[in-house]
Amino acid sequence: MSAPIRRVPKGLALYATVICVLAVVAAVVSFAKGSWLGVVWVLLAGLTSNMAWYYHRRTARAAD
Repeated sequence: MSAPIRRVPKGLALYATVICVLAVVAAVVSFAKGSWLGVVWVLLAGLTSNMAWYYHRRTARAAD
């Protein structure tokens, strides 16, 4: 018996993807200026990338 799947807003994966792209751009700009703050942006990009993948897969499974 599987657990019930709660409905996830369809745009949540899209929002996470947009934030991921913006974090990557911020990291590139930060490293280009010689700041080590880009490391934080890279970590944020990794986190949001995982979130986007998770919500995309969850939405796809809920549609089946």
